[in-house]
Amino acid sequence: MSENNRAQGDAEAIEGIVVGVDGSDQGLCALKWAAEEAKRRGSVLNIVTAYTIPVFAASSMDAGYATLDDQMIRNGAEEVVRQARATITDEGLTVRTYIESGDPAGVLLDLSSTAELVVVGTRGRGGFVGRLLGSVSSALPAHAKCPTVVVPLYVSKRDDNAVQVLDRIVVGVDGSDRARLAVLVAAELAATRGLALRVVCALAPISGALAWMPATVDQEAVTADVRHQMGIGKAWLQSLFPGLEIETDVIDGSPVEILIRESQTAQLLVTGSRGRGGFAGMLLGSTSQGVLHHSKGPVMVVPDGEDPRLATRQEFEDKANGA
Repeated sequence: MSENNRAQGDAEAIEGIVVGVDGSDQGLCALKWAAEEAKRRGSVLNIVTAYTIPVFAASSMDAGYATLDDQMIRNGAEEVVRQARATITDEGLTVRTYIESGDPAGVLLDLSSTAELVVVGTRGRGGFVGRLLGSVSSALPAHAKCPTVVVPLYVSKRDDNAVQVLDRIVVGVDGSDRARLAVLVAAELAATRGLALRVVCALAPISGALAWMPATVDQEAVTADVRHQMGIGKAWLQSLFPGLEIETDVIDGSPVEILIRESQTAQLLVTGSRGRGGFAGMLLGSTSQGVLHHSKGPVMVVPDGEDPRLATRQEFEDKANGA
C-alpha cells in the first residue's frame, strides 16, 4: 500500500473523489459508493482517515508517553486505511491513501478546496465519520468547496429490496439561485448516468407555516404559481439537456419528510447548501440531522457557486410571461 502524506494546508492539490473512512461499516459503505462513483467518472479515489490525540492524553502524560500514545493512534489509523484499501479490487481504478493528523471535519474541508467530490458515511465509531456527523454535522455540507455526498448504511441493503426503483435522480428546489445550481448538477449526473431527473418542490400549508400572511393569500394560487415556475424551469433544463427525461412535482408537506420519502426511490438525492427556507434552507438548519441520518439513499449537498448557464434562466421566464 502506498501512503501519501500531506500536511494540512499543504499546497499539494488532491484531485478526484475524497472519501473519509474510520473502519466502521458506515465508512466502508461510503467507500464502496465512492469507488463506484470514481469508476463512473474516471476519477482518482482518495481514501482518507484522520486522527487526533485525546486532550486528556496530551495533558496528563509526559513527553515520552504522549509520543507513545501518538504512535499507537497512528498505527490504528494505518490499519484502518490498509483494510479500506484492501476492499478496492478494481484494477482499473487509481487509488491513493492519506493519513492526516488533525480534526476530521477540518481535514475534509481543507481537501474539498481541490477535490471534485467528498464522500462520508452517516455515522462511525466516534472518530472520523462519527465526529463529522456528530457535534459538527453541518460543518462539511455547509462549508465544503465542492459537492458533499453523505451515504447511509441503508444503501448497502438497497439492492436486496426489489420494491425500490432506483432509475432516477431527485433534486429538491425552492426557487432560489442556489437551488437552480443544484438542479444543474443533478441534471448533469442524470444525463451522464442515463437516468431520469425528478425535480420536486415542497409547499407547507400557508395557514400553518405563515400565520402572519393575510387571509387573502390563496393556497391554490400559490401552488399554481409554483407549478408555473416549475414549468419554466423544466423548459430551461430541457434546452440544456435535450435528451433528458424530466419530471416536476409540487408536493404539499414538510420538506424534510418529503426529501426522506423521495430518497427511497432515488439513486441520488440532491439539494443546495442554502435556500429560501424550503428544501435547501431547512437541510442545513435545525432539521439537517433528520434528513442526513434518515435518508434511504445517498444525499448530495451542492455548495454555492457560479455557472454561466444560470443567466439563461431569465430568458425562459421572460418568454413565458410575454416580456
